[in-house]
Amino acid sequence: MEVLIAGGHGKVARRLIRQLARDGHTARALIRNEDHVADVEEVGGVAVLCDLERDDVRPHVGGADAIVFAAGAGPGSGEERKRTVDLGAAVKCVEAAESLGVARFVIVSSIGAEDPDGGPEAMRPYLRAKAEADARVAGSTLDWTIVRPGGLEDGPGSGRVDVSSALGRRGPVPRDDVALVLAETLEAPNTIGLTFELFAGDTPAREAVRALSS
Repeated sequence: MEVLIAGGHGKVARRLIRQLARDGHTARALIRNEDHVADVEEVGGVAVLCDLERDDVRPHVGGADAIVFAAGAGPGSGEERKRTVDLGAAVKCVEAAESLGVARFVIVSSIGAEDPDGGPEAMRPYLRAKAEADARVAGSTLDWTIVRPGGLEDGPGSGRVDVSSALGRRGPVPRDDVALVLAETLEAPNTIGLTFELFAGDTPAREAVRALSS
């Protein structure tokens, strides 16, 4: 399987690239900074230069079987960049997938996106952008899945998680385990058309993902 990852230099994305490479898949990473090429290649990916805010994504899709949107403006960004990256770039990727026939689409969202105005005031612009991006994904013609991880941590993953399509909880999750769940999700047809939350837990990732249902 060839997977195109938007936001390919991000912390979750690089972990996903490494996981996909281990599983024998090809991971192509959309990055905007040429200085990040070596970082992508180091974890087994193929770097593709594309500025998601300014460039047309379609010429870079190539022979992708799936797209994972893992891009984000980051916590230090203002509301405008959250609109252009977390929302605008996601919409670009959805439209590219629709127009080029890439059916499988997985987006990394956020807990709280189901009720953005209920979140802390400082988080609302981010959550609103995520909520609108999720709505565009869910309204698309694609075989989509929306993954909403809890609070991201850099510590080592356990390979065990807690996933649920019942939304509204809180909790942490290691980025390692987010990447593992994303890799499993790409090959789990039962997750198509599903939005689910992801936290640290006790169930092996593959078992947890395969048990998901609406």
